[in-house]
Parts: sequence; structure tokens; C-alpha cells
Amino acid sequence: QVQLVESGGGLVQPGGSLRLSCAASGSIYRIDDMDWHRQAPGKEREWVATITRDGHTIHADAVKGRFSISRDNAKNTVFLQIDSLKPADTAVYYCKADVLTLGIGIPIKSYWGQGTPVTVSS
Repeated sequence: QVQLVESGGGLVQPGGSLRLSCAASGSIYRIDDMDWHRQAPGKEREWVATITRDGHTIHADAVKGRFSISRDNAKNTVFLQIDSLKPADTAVYYCKADVLTLGIGIPIKSYWGQGTPVTVSS
């Protein structure tokens, strides 16, 4: 029905930057909130940032000022600009989208991508 595909992860030195992308495709009528989450090795998945369809954003305190979420509604894509990377930012980054699919009576459902790994190391 709906697929989310992340890209842009990789190995970066401390202080570096990356821009993650997540493109949604499939039987999409409308996408509401889009999120980024991350899961560090040995830790639980944690929320990073959310952007509403109207462009309102909220970021976790741990990333505020360094990470910035944005989206392109025409392309069903959400981005995460990550700057001033630290080793503690090493994690697999996942996007999530709340999608209203085509069809009558189908409720909004959350879909997850498969994740893109980010490794911060010198």
C-alpha cells in the first residue's frame, strides 16, 4: 500500500553534517504528520522530530538547534538536516508518516521506513 524509503545516512566525522531524506509512495491520498526517530545500538527507539502537514515543527531537546526537519508535500518527502554531529548521534534513523490512503472508510495509519544508519566517528 504505502512504502517509505530513507536515504542519506553514512559515516561522518564529529562536527559534520548529513541530510536524510524519506520518500513515501503508494496509494496515498494525504500525509499528515511526518516524524523522524532514531535507535542507537543497545537502546530503545526515540523520537527526534515531527513536522505537520502545515509545516509546524517540533524537535527533541537533545537535537534542538542542530537538527532541522522539513518536508515537500508535493513529493511526499520529509527531510532531516543534521549538523554538528556527535558520536552520541550514532543510530539508525527511521521516518514515520501518518497516511490517509485511497479508498472509502480507511482510517489514517502510521507507516515506517526501513531505516538509514548514521555513524559519527573519527
